[in-house]
Amino acid sequence: MCGYKAPEYASRGVYSLKTDVFSFGILVLVIISGRKNTILDKRGDTVGDLVRDAWHMWKDQRLHELVDPLLGDGYEVAEIIKCAQVALLCAQEDPADRPAMTDVAAMLNSENISSPMEPKQPAALIHGCAGTHTTSTYVGQSSRTIDITITSSSPISTRVRIILDPEV
Repeated sequence: MCGYKAPEYASRGVYSLKTDVFSFGILVLVIISGRKNTILDKRGDTVGDLVRDAWHMWKDQRLHELVDPLLGDGYEVAEIIKCAQVALLCAQEDPADRPAMTDVAAMLNSENISSPMEPKQPAALIHGCAGTHTTSTYVGQSSRTIDITITSSSPISTRVRIILDPEV
């Protein structure tokens, strides 16, 4: 699942202890919001729309808007804010900016989040595009299938086949 992979792992296959920290942060945001973290390669996205939206809500002090409406009133706003801020710290693009899992556990177990760490703005928001990835898409269609091949400057190419009218 592309939206859960750390950017350095998804693009270059680099794995470290901070790779799983990123995935944990995304998972927490998904649990809070009930949304998927969609990656839009054509926009040079490295962290996903859920992270961008949550970061904006955090910056504007509206993290309560991130909460899945299905939760109703069954949560404490302060707990949601704390969990979302920790999740945003975990979902930083640069692994050096992510806390260690021991620090994450300490932040989540504390009564209040008095961390000097603040989540940084995702690069796609700063520069309009996070990197110089070029993406091309080929779509071929017959009456029964659609073949899509997506290639980019990263070493990974994706091929998808959608069967519109399967033979019975």
